[in-house]
Amino acid sequence: MKYDFTTIMDRHGRDAIAVDGLGQPGGFAPDAPKEGFDVIPMWVADMNFATVPTIPEAIIQRARHPAYGYFAPTDDYFNEIIAWQEKRNGVTGLTKECIGYENGVLGGVVSALNVVCSKGDRVLLQSPTYIGFTSALSNNGYDMVLSPMKRDEAGVWRMDFEDMEEKLRTRNIHATVFCSPHNPCGRVWERWELEKAMALFEKYDVKVVSDEIWSDLILAGNKHIPTQMVNEWARQNTVAMYAPSKTFNLAGLVGSYHIIYNKWLRDRVLKESSLPHYNDMNVLSMHALIGAYKPEGYEWLDELLQVLTGNVDYACSYIKEHFRGVETFHPQGTYMLFVDCTEWCKAHGKTIEQLEKACWDVGVAVQDGTMFHGPCHLRINLALPLSRVQEAFHRLDKYVFNA
Repeated sequence: MKYDFTTIMDRHGRDAIAVDGLGQPGGFAPDAPKEGFDVIPMWVADMNFATVPTIPEAIIQRARHPAYGYFAPTDDYFNEIIAWQEKRNGVTGLTKECIGYENGVLGGVVSALNVVCSKGDRVLLQSPTYIGFTSALSNNGYDMVLSPMKRDEAGVWRMDFEDMEEKLRTRNIHATVFCSPHNPCGRVWERWELEKAMALFEKYDVKVVSDEIWSDLILAGNKHIPTQMVNEWARQNTVAMYAPSKTFNLAGLVGSYHIIYNKWLRDRVLKESSLPHYNDMNVLSMHALIGAYKPEGYEWLDELLQVLTGNVDYACSYIKEHFRGVETFHPQGTYMLFVDCTEWCKAHGKTIEQLEKACWDVGVAVQDGTMFHGPCHLRINLALPLSRVQEAFHRLDKYVFNA
């Protein structure tokens, strides 16, 4: 490969919650490991790979100029987004006017909901669901209505369309937060699923806020379809959120964007986002995005997806072969596993909290899945060099699941 996905980075003391946040009180980080075990960070959703070199090059080049005053996003910023969406997702008809800056996807979700809802309104989400949605919606006075997904005979997570329709019909819901690809389950929705969901939302006059931050991280054999490309109704009634942060490991720089084709909706979301006088772009994050979306970024991402696909294949095979009573759906996108430990916990008389602690003790810093509305689940980040993924699963085998 042209780029390095095998070197093990030392992130200690480099502002990385993933390693330096372990054992900190008052948060939801895993405990620090017992003596004799180093940390394998597999919880917070960032990657343990060096990003594409064009990003630090772009940041350094801009930082060399010793003035960092007020600025406006350049044409290069918008043009790179338009080109990226066209080349990666097949998007056509996207213009500069449809793109708006957001400090973060969750802030953008709240701004969009504030436009299409009133405080106290009910909002439909699929469950399991991302912990960030839970906190953002609850903190801003919205009532989450969860529609539990079901696993089909092949173990694939599917939306329960009958349950969704019943809740839309009886609960007076006019907004949904739609996650595509789905976090934490790793589903990449097929066209027929998107069409069926959009038909329900149109039938019940439901505005769609679509979180597509994971849309670049699609594993081999799958294809992301932007929600706004499903049909004209979806195009005019969806606020879609994107960012380079998951793709290129840029969360610490802050910088997301929305795509809104409907001018009425776009004007109001822009107004809502501007109200706290805080939703302003950082000049270095702008240059980071431009650096990410250079030709090298396309190449780097293609190689990354090969690595992630290999890591996911390895992890899912290892679980199936070695961890009796543990089930996982083979994700189609993202780099997260959502692992169901219900039968293992029953067979061994353990709670999910005890299981998590056993993992943490040996340095495998997995995440509590109950925060994502998984009753007995672990959430595991696989965006590490394969050697570290292998070491983690060997520890889980020896010290936890088959101890």
